Amino acid sequence: MVLTDYLVDHEVAIRLSFFFGIFTIMGIWEILSPRRTLTASKAIRWGNNIALVFLNSFVLRLLFPAAAVGMAALASQQGWGIFNYFEMPFVIATVVSVIALDFIIYLQHVMVHAVPALWRLHRVHHADPDIDVTTGARFHPIEIILSMLIKFATIMVLGPPVIAVIIFEVLLNATAMFNHSNVKIPVAIDRVLRLFVVTPDMHRVHHSVEDDEANSNFGFNLPWWDRLFGTYRDQPRAGHEHMRIGIHQYHDPKQISWLPGMLALPFVGKITGYAINRREWNKKRDVQGSTNAAGAGRHRSGDVQGSTNVAGAGRRRSDDA
Repeated sequence: MVLTDYLVDHEVAIRLSFFFGIFTIMGIWEILSPRRTLTASKAIRWGNNIALVFLNSFVLRLLFPAAAVGMAALASQQGWGIFNYFEMPFVIATVVSVIALDFIIYLQHVMVHAVPALWRLHRVHHADPDIDVTTGARFHPIEIILSMLIKFATIMVLGPPVIAVIIFEVLLNATAMFNHSNVKIPVAIDRVLRLFVVTPDMHRVHHSVEDDEANSNFGFNLPWWDRLFGTYRDQPRAGHEHMRIGIHQYHDPKQISWLPGMLALPFVGKITGYAINRREWNKKRDVQGSTNAAGAGRHRSGDVQGSTNVAGAGRRRSDDA
């Protein structure tokens, strides 16, 4: 209880220390060993992305002074949630809670790509013309509020230990800055790292302008959910040095790199259908399906044509896989 009280009382200082520490480390790493050449003004991007971070922090403290850690403390006092109702060893409850919270963030990330109204908010994050350490905290204030409400609901149902929520929040902030960083990691090391944590190369694919690549690799901290649910993609088609970052239809710096434009971006343009369904592999599948259907008709007129269509069907299954 003494430790919990101390962590709650010093939660802001703990999180800020990790935030500025990781930010500084990744910023220096980006200078020493960049993965890509940036395409936009770093001074403008950093200034406005960081301004958005401070705005979001102000909004959260204004609306939710106690934040997620305070909700966890309240749930513990009131006996809310699974772990407060059933007796479970503290260590197990902590580990399971951190993993469960990470899974919820994965589902939330899929949701903001899948629902058009939420994609409007989330595209502020994706419209960044480059990806680096500041992109990891570049979110629209309304999305930040929504994310906090989802955390509150999860904490009320789960009843995680307070220390688990603090660990999760620190990990979420740290890994978001890490996996958005423009840093070069040797391929062999990256291959091992991404078995346990989302790496910069793994998450960079998610920021591609290509829909099928952007709708993959949703994990922020743990990489397991993407592999488990079939949303994992190993590498971008164009390679990391040549892939395009951002969203196809948004290029105006005033709209994507300056704070007023970022705040207005969710209310610009028109989106129809579910954003996550705009995937290039769906288009390929439809085209191949039509081709094979036509081939099936020709099959009746000759065995050679039939053999061609069988091969085409095999290729289609390979592409879909």
